Amino acid sequence: MKRISKVAIRVVTYLRKRMKSKFNRHVSLGDLLTDRWETAKFLGFGEGTTCYNNVLVLGDVRVGKNTWIGPNVILDGSGGPLVIGDYCSISAGVQIYTHDSVEWSTSLGEKPVVKEPTTIGNGVYIGPNSVVQKGVSIGDSAVVGAMSFVNKDVEGNSKVFGCPARVKASKS
Repeated sequence: MKRISKVAIRVVTYLRKRMKSKFNRHVSLGDLLTDRWETAKFLGFGEGTTCYNNVLVLGDVRVGKNTWIGPNVILDGSGGPLVIGDYCSISAGVQIYTHDSVEWSTSLGEKPVVKEPTTIGNGVYIGPNSVVQKGVSIGDSAVVGAMSFVNKDVEGNSKVFGCPARVKASKS
């Protein structure tokens, strides 16, 4: 047992050093042992898409090509399809849902979990630690600022931020 532990420690140490020297980053053990492109391919995501190993993927999640899905993301398609387009950036810590259990919880289980599909268009940027609620559609080329709570549809080419997320006012 000690021999296996020493070998495992040496392998992990080697992988950490290689990751640090090649990319100047430190990642979780799972991401040391897997390839982000292979993870995305395994999940059936589009060509050129990358997905960190520590991303939680539940239910019906469809992702287009050349999309980046950062670490510690939740993609919850358990309430219906969650569709993410091409060339999107889903930043670290983003949570995207297709259901909520508010009515179920507050009715002590008498009401059902509410489920609605959620759609993210092409070329969308979602900033770190943002939450996208069930049933929301975000249009093409939209930007969601960091730490935003998106509970309403977002038109394409718009910029939203805040809690709740609102369209950024343009300066005159």
